[in-house]
Amino acid sequence: MPTGRVLVADDDAAIRTVLNQALSRAGYEVRSTGNAATLWRWVSQGEGDLVITDVVMPDENAFDFLPRIKKLRPDLPVIVMSAQNTFMTAIRASERGAYEYLPKPFDLKELISIVGRALAEPKEVASKAPPPDEIEAIPLVGRSSAMQDIYRLLARLMQTDLTVMITGESGTGKELVARALHDYGKRRSGTFVAINMAAIPRDLIESELFGHEKGAFTGANARSAGRFEQAEGGTLFLDEIGDMPMEAQTRLLRVLQQGEYTTVGGRTAIKTDVRIIAATNKDLRILIQQGLFREDLFFRLNVVPLRLPPLRERTEDIPDLIHHFFATAEREGLPAKQIEKAALDRLKRYRWPGNVRELENLARRLAALYPQETITAAVIDGELAQPATNAPTDEPRLDESLSSAVERHLTRYFGGFNDTLPPPGLYHRVLREVEHPLLSAALVATRGNQIRAAELLGVNRNTLRKKIRDLDIRVIRTST
Repeated sequence: MPTGRVLVADDDAAIRTVLNQALSRAGYEVRSTGNAATLWRWVSQGEGDLVITDVVMPDENAFDFLPRIKKLRPDLPVIVMSAQNTFMTAIRASERGAYEYLPKPFDLKELISIVGRALAEPKEVASKAPPPDEIEAIPLVGRSSAMQDIYRLLARLMQTDLTVMITGESGTGKELVARALHDYGKRRSGTFVAINMAAIPRDLIESELFGHEKGAFTGANARSAGRFEQAEGGTLFLDEIGDMPMEAQTRLLRVLQQGEYTTVGGRTAIKTDVRIIAATNKDLRILIQQGLFREDLFFRLNVVPLRLPPLRERTEDIPDLIHHFFATAEREGLPAKQIEKAALDRLKRYRWPGNVRELENLARRLAALYPQETITAAVIDGELAQPATNAPTDEPRLDESLSSAVERHLTRYFGGFNDTLPPPGLYHRVLREVEHPLLSAALVATRGNQIRAAELLGVNRNTLRKKIRDLDIRVIRTST
């Protein structure tokens, strides 16, 4: 049975009641208050084994008294709650010594689990970096549950040197996350260096990464520093890591294993102190199967996996994002803009193949080209590359099964059979004839990536695998 005394501070009586009941049922002794002064008195008197506090209190902000608590009782875990669910809230909570940050509304089971974990862990004094200088802009925007999970993970990673693998579709903000890890982490005084593997000729990547000596190859007229040397003491962001050639992968693996490298044409090993953050929009496990990516390198890079969701999976963040982009455009000298609710509804129904980057470009275009202050639904409908409606389309929809998609097309082609039933067995016969080429075409279009093919076809990945096996489809994989 759990034991321990929990101090709860929240000016909302209803929240205090809920927490009191939930923690008491879990076996904890609870004492609650609605102000920071009482909480501080209890803590200074040595009461409590754990603190749960809201950020905004009527008499003092939790971020102001958290450092005092950590200085007086460094082994006392503090869980911070907040309805201000932004990236900076999570960062400030971490920087000021909070054990965990929970956005409101929170899951009671998750809270009870965190309390139990905090009380069970050995008491250690956490080493926290001082808060960063005045922040001019929030680097990440969104209050969806998906983004809250990312904020909390980033807050845990800030004061570490763990290697991070960021995955996500193009335009989801992978470099933005990498920069946040650097700018708000303990290497912020160092240099952030980014290199995109897909943008550099393959025969020059090793030189770009590790530098070269004079005379190392034709045209090497002088010694050149590589990105590792430029990022010494800071962070090196390896974007589109899936496009790194095998030779460079071998060199990178040595750096991760031994902490040293040699320049192209050099013989002396150079020690390096660089944090590695990698990113890709490809499935590296498929590249491993194709012999295009080293499995041992994958495990070295994938110490902490971080997946960024596409915008279509967090459409509730679109209002915050569009207002953020309008505000940024206004600071850059473009006219101020507002947007009506119907227009926001149109944006939420759009698929956003270009993700957040596409939304940002749209916001800038709206701010620059339209004279009216308020953007209407008609403007959005005219701007989007595809209608934000449920109109029929020749593309498979992600919200229907493969059979439903085929059947929908057959119904269109046969005109609905004039409201009568189709000939017996027709659908099943045509399905057998259509499914094989349809699945094969999807696999070819996605270069054998079954995850992307399943998404394109609107089927579960396991269902797709079964179809491939049952229909004896040969998976065609081609390199990019």
